[in-house]
Amino acid sequence: AHEFPVTLTPTVRDFLTEVCEAMGIEFDPAEPEAAVAKLGPLARIIGATLRDTANPTMLEAGYKSNVIPERASAVVDGRFLPGGQEEFLAVIDELAGPGVTREDIHLDRSVESPFGTPLVETMLAALQAEDPAARTVPYCLSAGTDNKTFADLGMTGYGFVPLRLPPDLDFAGMFHGVDERVPVSAL
Repeated sequence: AHEFPVTLTPTVRDFLTEVCEAMGIEFDPAEPEAAVAKLGPLARIIGATLRDTANPTMLEAGYKSNVIPERASAVVDGRFLPGGQEEFLAVIDELAGPGVTREDIHLDRSVESPFGTPLVETMLAALQAEDPAARTVPYCLSAGTDNKTFADLGMTGYGFVPLRLPPDLDFAGMFHGVDERVPVSAL
């Protein structure tokens, strides 16, 4: 097993600074994992933004239990932080070793959108009109997003999820699940 090193991107650093301040959690940029561990249900999602990840999700080899397969293949779901694609692919190639060929099935890129923009200020003003304590915070999404396609078209995109969630709700754990929902009180 290989663990990619922790890399604190500017977006994730700014997110942790804001969220830790709001939650009264001490945040040391030299030890971001310590702060993430105190974020409760958010920790799983935010933890995935601290380092590149690679997980084998599909394996295929052979047709019979007593025959050595001529070839084997694996599909690896890899996610790299903004600016880290070349280094990530080099590590994957090194880990795969000699005699293994990497073939990209779907190679996308990581995108970052600037946060100090008039649109973000407008979102914050709209939120604060309803909830004076509301904040907007930068966020790095470790999953897929349509913003990658919009970026290819020269458009800057933002995820905007103005929800007031209960602290004990495992919102991240419900993504794409059979019970994916938000509480009515969050709306």
